[in-house]
Amino acid sequence: MEYLSLLIGLAGLWFGTEITIRGAVSVAERLGVSEFIVGVAILSIGSDLPELAIAIDGAIKNLHSGDTADIIVGTALGSSLGQIGFVLGVAALFSYLTLPRSTIYRHGSVLLGSVVLLGVFGFDGHVSQTEGVALVTVYLIYFVALFGDRSKSAAHQEDGAPGTLRAWVYLVVGLAIVGVSAEFTVDGAIAVAAALNVSEAFIAVIIIGLGTSLPELSISVGAAIRNRTRMSVGNLVGSNIFDTLVPVGVAAAIAGLRFNPGLLEFEVPFLFALTLTVLFFFVRKRGIQKGEAVTILALYGGYVILKFSNALN
Repeated sequence: MEYLSLLIGLAGLWFGTEITIRGAVSVAERLGVSEFIVGVAILSIGSDLPELAIAIDGAIKNLHSGDTADIIVGTALGSSLGQIGFVLGVAALFSYLTLPRSTIYRHGSVLLGSVVLLGVFGFDGHVSQTEGVALVTVYLIYFVALFGDRSKSAAHQEDGAPGTLRAWVYLVVGLAIVGVSAEFTVDGAIAVAAALNVSEAFIAVIIIGLGTSLPELSISVGAAIRNRTRMSVGNLVGSNIFDTLVPVGVAAAIAGLRFNPGLLEFEVPFLFALTLTVLFFFVRKRGIQKGEAVTILALYGGYVILKFSNALN
């Protein structure tokens, strides 16, 4: 039964996110923002609703004497690793991913800085409510700066995009599905970890983290196939900045949050190193081609194998 709850939760998160994103993109395109901004701001937030919903649901459980910290932090880090390691690598197999150097420097510095900030706040094994608010505030500043720097050219509107009223209906219905599914996912993860006698952090980092990256996989690969590489990369950059700041920040702001030393010692440094590698490829190799994609996928694959090996032992 615990496996069924986890599967239902993950399926619901994916379905609800797809509906929400469809509405969000339609609204954003009518605002006339650039393709990269649609990816880094609109699509990234929409595709990260599962992580945020899990964090809020887990934080509420923490208020009632629960301890879902490993699931909250593990999901955020696991999703970030899955996006920058697996999703980016797969998308680059379909298209040559490039970005202007100025864009890489500006958004890449925020990407690396968000990982460092999360590690600094979690260094003492606890993210306080004040630190949680600070994480969310940093993201809000970044988000506002994005639209202050937006392109004047309108993004291309997809054929068959829903009308304005229908778009808002999609947003509301999608958010409702995501909220309910998050409850199933958290409860299922706790039960599965207990049944398999493995840590909740492992379930969160590998199973939920990769599962909640499915929306990004769908969006980024689809955009890459259509040769809309800036939207593809923008979605992943925005998603990783969001995941390292907002879910943990919101959960900590609600109830304070324990930070597992194991995640701090391994996942955070590995995420920083993998992100730095990807940015190096963008700057020095002029983008991510198939060769770089294979390297990124190999690094992520090695990480997953190592995690499974440690869990079995």
